[in-house]
Amino acid sequence: MHWLLGIALTVAVFVILKRWGELSPEARRKMLWKWGVVAFIGVLAVLVLTGRIHAITAGVAALLPWLRRLPTLLQHWSTLQRWLGRNDTGPDRGESSAPPRAGALTRQEACQILGVASDCSREEVIAAHRRLMQKLHPDRGGSDYLAAQLNEAKACLLRG
Repeated sequence: MHWLLGIALTVAVFVILKRWGELSPEARRKMLWKWGVVAFIGVLAVLVLTGRIHAITAGVAALLPWLRRLPTLLQHWSTLQRWLGRNDTGPDRGESSAPPRAGALTRQEACQILGVASDCSREEVIAAHRRLMQKLHPDRGGSDYLAAQLNEAKACLLRG
């Protein structure tokens, strides 16, 4: 009987992984929730059928003290998001950090953005871009606009 369960789980995982790459992020999220609920119900059914439901009861009892602290934790949600590097403000949330540019960067503007001389080498451009991107990347508290400017300046200088 166990081998049948193993085969069924293997087929289910194969089907899920095959479809995973074909789905949009929103569809992936829905599928993850759906299969998460199915897996939870399946585990619950196995625990009930094998007489081990007391493990869930113990888990719920262990979570009860944390549920009392939930309102306090929710008060600090914005601080937690800031620590994790997630910010609800920025250009993609309706707040503009700088006006859009009218044209392409000139070589002089690109040099100013990256802080290099106008006769710099390819290696100097790459090193300056890497150094600034480590400070200004959106995942490290920078903005999408600044990262885009750095990328555009690097591309401009490496083109010619």
